[in-house]
Amino acid sequence: MSDNLDEYILTHISAEPEHLRQLYRRTHLRHLYPRMCSGHLQGRLLAMLSAMVNPQRVLELGAYTGYSALCLAEGLAEDGRLHTIEVDDEMEDELLELFASAPGGDRITLHIGDAEELIGQIDEIWDLVYIDANKRRYVEYLDLVLPRLKSGGFIIADNTLWDGKVTDTVRNHDAQTVALDRFNQYVASRDDLETVILPLRDGLTLMRKKC
Repeated sequence: MSDNLDEYILTHISAEPEHLRQLYRRTHLRHLYPRMCSGHLQGRLLAMLSAMVNPQRVLELGAYTGYSALCLAEGLAEDGRLHTIEVDDEMEDELLELFASAPGGDRITLHIGDAEELIGQIDEIWDLVYIDANKRRYVEYLDLVLPRLKSGGFIIADNTLWDGKVTDTVRNHDAQTVALDRFNQYVASRDDLETVILPLRDGLTLMRKKC
């Protein structure tokens, strides 16, 4: 996508909420790999998808600086709650401070630790799951969340095109690329999932559990 087209899109969609605009800027000023932050376009898409599902329970794997969690929380049902898991314990204080002050943050529960260990410890049935954690473990995450995803529930997985590297794992044979290609093939092979991949940023896969 050209810079002109990207700018055109951003000026013709819903405005980025001010608290998220500030968070996006802080992420770029204070953190390594700020590209991991969802940003305006993807954030508005996540908020809209969440509003369409109107979930009571959302699970997020990979909080980073909290941008995507706040977007997903916008669409929660009246009594809804979002649980987010972040492996980096150095992010805990910053995330707790953010969720204590940002709109919708009071509906978010933060868990610090390894997602594969914590998923089974949260006693909920999920309406919506967002996967954006360790790229090498996407297949394992999917296998862990599917039994706890309600029939008709949705899973969103980020970074599934990985800058297009997944199309050629012979030349691009780093662990993340190989693992994401494995995940994409695994998802495509499952008859219990309806799946579409959106070529947005680094690739966004939407899945619906059939039964």
